[in-house]
Amino acid sequence: MEVKAVAEQPVEVMTEQAQAVVTEAQAQPQQRGPRFGYYWGTGRRKSAVARVRIKSGEGKFEINGKPVDTYFTEERDRNSAREPLVRTEQVGRWDVFITASGGGFHGQAEAVMLGVARALRLANPELEQGLRDHNLLTRDERKKERKHYGRRAARRSFQFSKR
Repeated sequence: MEVKAVAEQPVEVMTEQAQAVVTEAQAQPQQRGPRFGYYWGTGRRKSAVARVRIKSGEGKFEINGKPVDTYFTEERDRNSAREPLVRTEQVGRWDVFITASGGGFHGQAEAVMLGVARALRLANPELEQGLRDHNLLTRDERKKERKHYGRRAARRSFQFSKR
């Protein structure tokens, strides 16, 4: 029985072209400037998602193609959607276009708030500290608790009858 020695030189798996693409991708930092003239931000709350685009303009604020005052019927939802602009004194300087989906109106309003704050931070990094001071860049990760086995809901038990 004959045993062959294994070559101790490393085997070149990648071609030079593939290696050049990998090093080029690693060299480029994440894009932080405007894409197609917009700054983008994504906000999430419960099961609601808001994709936000902002660009400098005269203060237009649309959600799913409707003005914010038409889309949100409750005053608290309109206020929370505009809060990042109000707190940083940027009202009337940005056009805001939002696509919101999932969840209810309150969850969507808070998702919009987070998305607008993230987009503002990208557009002007000097605003980040003001947004952080008002807790606008923190995602609220609370979600609905799942229903548990042997119970009527997540925590609610079935009605107990002694007799």
